[in-house]
Amino acid sequence: MRNNLKTQILEIIHTMTEAEDSLEQGILTGNTDILNVIADLQNTAIQIGNVIEESEGEGQASVSFIEKYCEALWHLYEKLNTGDFNCASEYNATKLALVEVQNSVEAIKVRKGVVFLPYNASMWDSLESVWKAASEDEECDVYVIPIPYYDKNSDGSFGQMHYEGDRFPKYVPITHFDEYSLEENHPDVIFIHNPYDEHNFVTSVHPFFYSKNLKQYTEKLVYIPYFVLSEINPDNRNQVDIMSHFCTVSAVVNSDLVIVQSEKMRRVYINVLSEFAGENTRKYWENKIKGLGSPKYDKIVGIDIQKENIPLEWQKLYIKSDNSRKKIILYNVSIKAVLENGELMLDKIEKVLRSFKDSSEKVTLLWRPHPLFRTTLLSMKPDLVDRYDRIIEDYIKEGWGIYDDSDEMDRAIALSDGYFGDKSSLVQLFLKLGKPVMMQNVNI
Repeated sequence: MRNNLKTQILEIIHTMTEAEDSLEQGILTGNTDILNVIADLQNTAIQIGNVIEESEGEGQASVSFIEKYCEALWHLYEKLNTGDFNCASEYNATKLALVEVQNSVEAIKVRKGVVFLPYNASMWDSLESVWKAASEDEECDVYVIPIPYYDKNSDGSFGQMHYEGDRFPKYVPITHFDEYSLEENHPDVIFIHNPYDEHNFVTSVHPFFYSKNLKQYTEKLVYIPYFVLSEINPDNRNQVDIMSHFCTVSAVVNSDLVIVQSEKMRRVYINVLSEFAGENTRKYWENKIKGLGSPKYDKIVGIDIQKENIPLEWQKLYIKSDNSRKKIILYNVSIKAVLENGELMLDKIEKVLRSFKDSSEKVTLLWRPHPLFRTTLLSMKPDLVDRYDRIIEDYIKEGWGIYDDSDEMDRAIALSDGYFGDKSSLVQLFLKLGKPVMMQNVNI
């Protein structure tokens, strides 16, 4: 049984106990109005029994105690209904039976309700290892509920809706967001990885799933970033200022627990938030921010590329005729880079592609655009969309390199031998695996 349901039942039983106490005065004064109280008690007990059976199945001990309590109430009712108020033994039987009901409900084992609310399938790796741990806990009822999100138009209004519940790994059981009521179930824990609420200029999850709203439907709202950041010195003011905006997003403020990638990053968050909200709040942030590590690291370290489903078309591009293997370089262009550099960034992409095309006999390029790259252009740089689309179309048509627009980012990282591109959370994942990282400069 879920904890919130058990609590509600015990609160109702407490109210019934108070009503039982009122019966005694009615019996002493001969007030027949208590017959209505007895009828109400019996109806309430039956409803509790139905709820318990629905939650725990048939044969639950509490239901038999409720039946015993209802029988005691009936004997009391029958005697009072004949005008016989000499019924101390019948009344005491009802009180004793209600105590047995309460004790049996208190003995029901509590199960935790744990809900994961990802929105973008390619970001599932930021929650997966936590989900696996929760799923292995026999005392947890676990639900993965992908939530809808929207592209944002240039005026901030909602555009096309996206739902990616059909794009998650086959081994992850998916519950549709229309089939699970957070309000009715009130899960013990909700995990989210979307930090922004309404403050993202490119996309937005449905407003119902903003962190400021979710917190009312759970005992503990937990935020785990979908990204990892470059590790910095918490005492380096310049480095901290550059990334401080990640520390004050809505999910960090609204969640009950925030899990970040390292103890060093935890110190950065605490320092930024203490300055943001006042030094007197430092203890609050210390209790709230935990540097337990990123599930993205768990995912990438644990992947076995030999067991991954590598498309045959990809294999043809990196396996030579003698069955030896070319080096594979993952190419990544950040959203920030294209927003800052515009046409110059597209020039850079074309030059990089030409360079790798010229070297394609020795090295295979794996180009994996950010899943929100084109959406960002549509919203903030619409004049670049047509040219960007042509670059993608030509790259795919020429067929000399791998184009990866799947949700399996971890497969691409595990398959690649090195990284080339802009600053990104992918950099940290390559470094975690001990693979070389090469940064591009748009001006070179």
